[in-house]
Amino acid sequence: MKADKNTVSQLLKTARGQIDGILKMVEDDRYCIDIVQQVMAAEAMLRKVQTQVLSAHMKTCVKNAQTDAEKEEKIDELIQIMTRISK
Repeated sequence: MKADKNTVSQLLKTARGQIDGILKMVEDDRYCIDIVQQVMAAEAMLRKVQTQVLSAHMKTCVKNAQTDAEKEEKIDELIQIMTRISK
């Protein structure tokens, strides 16, 4: 992985904390809208992780592919993952 590990780790730890908080909210029978808002915050944090990792992949793995076949393979991988993200 070429993304900054400290940044990615911190974002994931924050998301984990948010999810732990959501679990507690569910256990405490908190208001539904409050729970949904926290779920959205956790999703946003995971999207930040996704962006960090994909950006680093494009800036290193794709950019540094040696052959045309490797470049094509990396581009195809990106197209596949972007298709899945957009669903």
